[in-house]
Amino acid sequence: MQTAFLLFHQQLQTSIQEQRISSHSLAGVLRASNYLGHFQIEENVGLGFLLLREILNSRYPEDQRYLVVSRVVQLLGSHYCTEAASHLRTVQPDEIPPLLDFLSLCEKFSATEPPPHPGSVALRVLLMAQEYADFGPMVIPVLSSTLLPTHPLRSRSLALRAFYRFIPEWFTSRLENVLHKDLNRLLQAVGDPFQFTPILPLQDGDGVLATTTDDKSMRVVVVLIEFASSNLWRNHLRRSNFTSCEEVLSTEEGRRTVLDCMLSTATYTWPAFLHTPAKIIAAIRGLEELLCLNTAEIVIMWAWTSGVIHPADGDAWKLIGDDTFRFYQTHGMGRLAILKRCIADTAPEFERFRFLTTRYEGSPHRIGGTQRPVPLNRMPDRREFDSFLADLRVSRACQLRMLYHLFGYGPMARKVVTGEGAVVTEADEEICVLLGRPVPLVPFVDWACDYP
Repeated sequence: MQTAFLLFHQQLQTSIQEQRISSHSLAGVLRASNYLGHFQIEENVGLGFLLLREILNSRYPEDQRYLVVSRVVQLLGSHYCTEAASHLRTVQPDEIPPLLDFLSLCEKFSATEPPPHPGSVALRVLLMAQEYADFGPMVIPVLSSTLLPTHPLRSRSLALRAFYRFIPEWFTSRLENVLHKDLNRLLQAVGDPFQFTPILPLQDGDGVLATTTDDKSMRVVVVLIEFASSNLWRNHLRRSNFTSCEEVLSTEEGRRTVLDCMLSTATYTWPAFLHTPAKIIAAIRGLEELLCLNTAEIVIMWAWTSGVIHPADGDAWKLIGDDTFRFYQTHGMGRLAILKRCIADTAPEFERFRFLTTRYEGSPHRIGGTQRPVPLNRMPDRREFDSFLADLRVSRACQLRMLYHLFGYGPMARKVVTGEGAVVTEADEEICVLLGRPVPLVPFVDWACDYP
């Protein structure tokens, strides 16, 4: 049966190329394929993408191409748009262009289509790709349209997810040839990531295939923060891109959530995320110019808590320290208490563990921990995790000591009179700021045995 289907598919491709089959008859063949479940078999999915490409490149009139290709996309959706889709065959890089071509075609016809829109299905299928090599210029016009809340597909949340998944593409050299007005239009469409129109459930004749409505807004914010470090993107950002983010980051829970998302992005999606002092400082200053101080401060917290800068890299920490001092001296030393609490926070231990073991060969908190040549592709065992936790506790203390040292003071002792009239001495939990220039920054490892 499978052999017969392969032979039939080859003949169908030839008939499309030579236009020996009408679009009406082709639609009938595809309906039959859907009934027989041919494209729900994993080894046949690639044939569906070949068929997609052939029809898009055919000489059928544009409206007929749209109608027939829509049927093929729905067939692919029956394979990918299920709860088990994450365990299915990934979309290959050479299968991305026909999906993007179809989404461009949707711009002309989707407004007249009743839901579920084939364009929404195509976006879902696109999200099943793992590599997006060199497709940034192609996807910009598609996302610039589908990200708009007023778009007929009503798929802003899906488009936000695609925007995040394409993060490696937003920093390739190919984008340097994209017109600035097109980059500007994309960021206008992204707008405030927390504002979106919920997607409609994807359905077929048998019922709902997928109802996921996860908007990934936090992840999109992470991309925008990275944009603030980029010469290509920085001037296209607006303060309105961070309106809701600024509010979220005014709370401890919001700061923790965004930092977790930054760690996840740097671990699994974009290893180059704010990974150098130059990028970190550029992001801080770019966000300051937009008056997004809460978002700029989260970048400082990232630098101090993630471990992205090796503790023994004194030159890097000198740069980070100088800009940290400048930021708080400019915008208020009272904010330092937030950074102190963030450094002492024990909540994201596992996320930091996974990030650091992926990035370093050996603990970065010990002499000899070096940059890992390739990403770790296994989960570290329990013994490694326990050892890491011990190092992390020392690291936290050293970071706090380093912070005190940077601003020219240490944890202060104060005398407290109890209700019984006795005088006791206790550690002052808050930071008592001493004005003036910071003292020289000392790497963590230099005082690893001298923490409070």
